[in-house]
Amino acid sequence: MYDAVVFDNDGVLLELTELEPHYDGAREAFAAVGIEEPADSDVEAMSIGVTPAKLDDVCQRYDLDPATFWRERDRAIAQRQHEEMRAGRKRPYDDINHLDALECPLGVVSSNQDATVDFAFEHFGLDHHFETVYGRPPTVESLHRKKPEPYYLERALSDLGTREALYVGDSETDVEAAHAAGIDSAFVRRPHRDDTELSVSPDYEITGLDEVVDLTTAGRASDD
Repeated sequence: MYDAVVFDNDGVLLELTELEPHYDGAREAFAAVGIEEPADSDVEAMSIGVTPAKLDDVCQRYDLDPATFWRERDRAIAQRQHEEMRAGRKRPYDDINHLDALECPLGVVSSNQDATVDFAFEHFGLDHHFETVYGRPPTVESLHRKKPEPYYLERALSDLGTREALYVGDSETDVEAAHAAGIDSAFVRRPHRDDTELSVSPDYEITGLDEVVDLTTAGRASDD
């Protein structure tokens, strides 16, 4: 049915990071550029879900160079997430073993930092599953390219050499990026998404990685 499967990472393959490490990383980034007492609202704004407009607004308020501040922000938050993984507070989901049953090429497109994704896959021994992996480089430009923009997803599909692919994610932006790239989407309703109401329509709603196996083998079984 599909020649390849591409996954989001956080909330799909790995558990989400708690908010506090993101806040701590944002505070550390402010301190690194000389801002010792940023407003709590600005720490929160720079911790998760950052947009180019939010970044510009905060940097203008503190007279910061956006590129310099963003490098510090991504570095600090990546390090905090490394600590969470080393401490066992951020781990792969229990159904990660179902990746072994997928016979088609696999990829990952995440809006998390390159450094976070690369560390996670090496730390947990997952990197051998994937032929292509994209996180975000620590640049302002990457904010304009992250999901729902299909930029990194398009690059992964090019690497995998197919448009007959399924993108598996846990957010509206994942669904939007998949459809913008012209491929099917599967929305994983993990426990943190139990009450999520979508304003977009994924092609499938699933509860775990075992159902991804079902989706990718159904067409093969019918062709036998």
